Amino acid sequence: MTFTRRALALTSIATAALLVACGGGGSSSSGGGTQFERAGDRAIGSTNAPVTLIEYASTSCPHCADFHDEVYPTIESRYVETGQVRFVFREMLTGQPQLAQAGFMLARCAPEDRYFDVIGLLMDQQQAIFQAAGSPTGARGEFWNIAQTVGMTRDQFNACITDAELRQAVGDAHNQAIEDGIDGTPRFIINGHVLDADRTGGQLVYYWNDAPLMIGGETVPATVDQETFVRILDHFVAESGGTVAPADTPEE
Repeated sequence: MTFTRRALALTSIATAALLVACGGGGSSSSGGGTQFERAGDRAIGSTNAPVTLIEYASTSCPHCADFHDEVYPTIESRYVETGQVRFVFREMLTGQPQLAQAGFMLARCAPEDRYFDVIGLLMDQQQAIFQAAGSPTGARGEFWNIAQTVGMTRDQFNACITDAELRQAVGDAHNQAIEDGIDGTPRFIINGHVLDADRTGGQLVYYWNDAPLMIGGETVPATVDQETFVRILDHFVAESGGTVAPADTPEE
């Protein structure tokens, strides 16, 4: 979904009206990073990792929630924690933009080292937030529940969503994503090149660096699932001189 700056301005007003809530101030951003990062990026993993995986995502995008439920845990344990992948998260307001904006503001208000924890909780609780947003009481209670898990007080929570500077920062991140040419979520960049989908021989396959992504002499179907992303990241880790983790061995 593509948003204009005018639509984003209206979204900002609607977000404040939706919650009139949230907590205390700082944003969490990576200190330094790889050559593929920029100031303000939020990232986890070694800056010496041979592969940098950037995800553009929204906390109110159902496909993003599916990725973070089904694929991200494997990326974190198999690649990030072993020093093979640096994972970078970039915010975008797709899906229900008012809810996404409120969610990102909440994540930025959390302690710096809990940003990704809040993103995970927002993804996990996405359906509950959607349902609450359609009720007379709105989604405020769901966001407050998440805020409490990272130690925010009610006053901090109530201050966050009314922070105009913070709201603008989230809007700026969304606008930057549009300027980057991103028109939907989730979208991924691996070592500086977009992992995109296009048709080759009648099949929807991944393209990388303007050519079909070839692994083992075969194109890679453009699916977002654990098996496909393990295949892709194993390929890039090996190509970049990293160490591919051994495959899981089935239990006897």
